[in-house]
Order: sequence, then C-alpha cells, then structure tokens
Amino acid sequence: MKRAFVPPADTLIAFECAARHLSFTRAAEELHLTQGAVSKQVRHLEDRLGVELFRRVRQRIVLTDAGRLYLHDIRGALEQMTAATRQVMSYAGSADVLNLAVLPTFGTRWLAPRIADFARRYPDAGLNLSVRLQPFDFDEEPFDGAIHHGDPVWAGAIAEKLFDEEVIPVASRAFRDRHNIRTPKDLTRVPRLQLATRPLAWRQWFDSAGVETDTAFQGARFEQFVMITEAAIHHAGAALIPRFFIEQEMASGRLVRLFDIAPGHETAYFFVYPEGRTMRPVVAAFRKWLAEEARSARTDRESMLPG
Repeated sequence: MKRAFVPPADTLIAFECAARHLSFTRAAEELHLTQGAVSKQVRHLEDRLGVELFRRVRQRIVLTDAGRLYLHDIRGALEQMTAATRQVMSYAGSADVLNLAVLPTFGTRWLAPRIADFARRYPDAGLNLSVRLQPFDFDEEPFDGAIHHGDPVWAGAIAEKLFDEEVIPVASRAFRDRHNIRTPKDLTRVPRLQLATRPLAWRQWFDSAGVETDTAFQGARFEQFVMITEAAIHHAGAALIPRFFIEQEMASGRLVRLFDIAPGHETAYFFVYPEGRTMRPVVAAFRKWLAEEARSARTDRESMLPG
C-alpha cells in the first residue's frame, strides 16, 4: 500500500461527517470541534487531493461530483475501521476472544438463549458473533469457527456434527381449523410459505408424504425462518420450519404441528473450524461446550418422541 496517498483519518472523518450533514456546523457539533476546525480539515483534504469536494453556495455547501464519488468510496472503509476498532476493544478484560460466524436464525433461536451458560462456565472468554450465510475461506476471514448447515463439506475446514435438522409442517391453530386441514393432501390447496434458500423444501415434503402436486413451489417467499415463523403465527399460511427453532411457539400453542411426516432428505448442523490451525484454548472450550449442548438437545428431542 502506498501510504503516502492515504489522507489522515481525522480529515476523512471530518469530510464524511460534513458530507453526510451537508453542513460544517452540524459536523462540528457531532465531532465536538469548532466549525472552523472542520472547514480547515476539509480544505486540507481538498488541497491534498487536488480536487474540490464541496461547492460553497451562499450559506450552504453541496457535494461536487468528485465529492459524491469520494464519499461513496471511503464510507465503506471508515465503517470497516470502526468495526475493526470495536472488535479489538472487545478483547479488553478477556483472556481470550472467540470470533464465531453463525447463521442468523440458529444464532437467534438456538445459540443466544444458551450463551449465558458458556459465559458462566468460562468467565474469562470473550465472544464475538457475526452473521455469515455461506461458507468462506478461514484464511481470509477473522473467524475461529462457524456454524454450518447442510452437508459436512467446507474447504479447508473440519466439520463436526451437532445434530440433525427435523423440519416439520406447522401453522397457527386458527389457520388449520379455517382451512379444515386433515390430510397431507389438504396442504396442496392452502397458502404455503416458502424459504428462498430452500426452494425444494415443500417438494421434498410432499414426496415424503406420498402426495402428487404441481403446486409445491407456489407461495410467498421469505429470506429467513424468523420471517416465516412470524407469518405462520399470524395465519398467513402453512410453513416448514426446523422444530428446534419453534419449540417455544409450539409449547405456547401459537403454532401447531400439522403432521408427523418428515422430509426424506434431512440435513444437519455442524461446527466447523480451520484445518491445520492450532486450536486456541477458547476455541477448544467452546467446541466442548457446544458439543455438550447439542447432545443435550438431541436427548431432549428423543425423549419427546412417541415410545
């Protein structure tokens, strides 16, 4: 990197703030500086770049074309610097920090309710959770491990199975009764909710139920299970959702299981970590704790099965 071309951070921050507000005065208030100091930093930046970033029009400022382009390009860099700084600050007070990539619904509905137990057992461990939807290269991302759904395939990583995923058909009780759902075939004629990342889910479920239909792919599509869950609770349609995501909703009666039929192709959740990298103590501790929690979840699930 040619660092001589990189302007000082304070001038970039002053420019971004002034550009966001289109006001040196409001930028000064946000940055706890004087209006003159912000204006001076922006002038220094313009002199360094040799480009006018703002036009002064009467009592206000507007971005030039170059200013708009520069703002677009540096905003992402400033956000990355802010995120990196916050992450480093999270190490304060912790003997070791685990950086983990998780799937959003898994993190919200399964991991988050249990994480206090990990903190209690390992009080000196820090934990940073970030969302990743797809496998990535551990050499290019700052993660020690990840939660993965699907098959145990992740380039350059070891995948350890946590538990199988049992996807079940559910709906609100009112939706079930209003549409008189009594057999699996009845689901071919009612609104069904689809997950965009699992377009074959209903097709596979109907195949498992022995139901022939040309409508398996019809229905409103959603990006995440949490959205489908809320839609199903509010009577929008029948949904296929992993059971462990909706245990509370089923216990409270907000959702009911429609049939005891599971899709023919079950997938699983895995904890993955980089192959060939020395495992730090905090990673080993989390791996051990996670395996225990997954084993407990499997035992609870099996105890609920009919004898």
